[in-house]
Amino acid sequence: MKIRSIKVYHVAMPLKNAWCTAYGEDDCIESILVCMTGGENQGWGESSPLRAPTYSSEWARGVFIIVRDWLAPQLIGQDVTSGKQLQGLLSWVKGNYFAKGGLDLAWWDLYARSQGKPLWKLVGGRTSAVDVGADIGVMESLDALLVEIDKTQEAGFKRIKLKYRPGWDLNMLSAVREKFPDVIIHVDCNGAYTLSDISMFRHLDCYDLAMIEQPLAHDDLFDHAKLQQNIHTPVCLDESIVSLEKARKAIELKACRWVNIKPCRVGGLTNALAIHDLCQDAGVPCWVGGMLESAVGQAHNLALATLPNIRYPSDIFPSSRFYRHDLAEPEIVLSGPSQITATDEPGIGCEPHPERLQRHLIEMAVIE
Repeated sequence: MKIRSIKVYHVAMPLKNAWCTAYGEDDCIESILVCMTGGENQGWGESSPLRAPTYSSEWARGVFIIVRDWLAPQLIGQDVTSGKQLQGLLSWVKGNYFAKGGLDLAWWDLYARSQGKPLWKLVGGRTSAVDVGADIGVMESLDALLVEIDKTQEAGFKRIKLKYRPGWDLNMLSAVREKFPDVIIHVDCNGAYTLSDISMFRHLDCYDLAMIEQPLAHDDLFDHAKLQQNIHTPVCLDESIVSLEKARKAIELKACRWVNIKPCRVGGLTNALAIHDLCQDAGVPCWVGGMLESAVGQAHNLALATLPNIRYPSDIFPSSRFYRHDLAEPEIVLSGPSQITATDEPGIGCEPHPERLQRHLIEMAVIE
């Protein structure tokens, strides 16, 4: 399938409420949308590295420039027949996984539409129904947090992820466990701690957590292996897993017992599928994360979450959780308690709403 043109959009999507984590606070999500045209079809991808290089070394404006100036021109006029081939064409650029991810995801949607198949079926999904969880950021008070958790329980969510950072850690978790002793909970540290905090992590063994997500530095494997050896609670790696090679090394080092896969973080769906398969062969279960993307990005995440080694409710949210109006349509909605169902339409089954895309647009470029 010959790639005829690529459109790149840098957008800012206002959140209903600020999202507060260990690495900072965001009141809007800056994201890069990619529209790739080939034959009679077009496909959409989304990569959401955030406005500033706080979650990773990439950021939205930088991703836009890398895609526009360096990566997209390599694909124009190329007859791309597989994700592996596309990754090969982009491999001369070091790193820049979020940038490569937007293009890779757009190609997969384009390819699935050209085949007339839903993306989740094309990648080997078991069932269209996907278990999802609830995520709660750092809040202004413990009382507000407990009220928010009450809402998730009334809505029937199967598990809760709590953002966790210095000053919002053991006291917060103790209060939550006291009121909700039986709820499945894990904490997400977003790399806010070091091995000097090992006594605190040992204390977490008392709280019956499903896992501790990314406790140490965003690019670390070695210290995570040390930590996992010294605590009973499973460590889950997120930011540290940016490639198949990093996943392989994490498994060999026994640095974790869970892996969170975010397609845009690992360079796209091609690499996400390879990481899923590697972990499955090694007996390491996975789940799917997100970057508060629009329905475009979440639809790709949803396709990945239908695979057999996704063994924990994923971070895929109804659009109304974070946005008054999703930039894309149809919006993501719950199909049942703690469940979202992937579309049976070709590809990802959604695309940006033209008026909303223009409203939230910062800049765009056309490569053809």
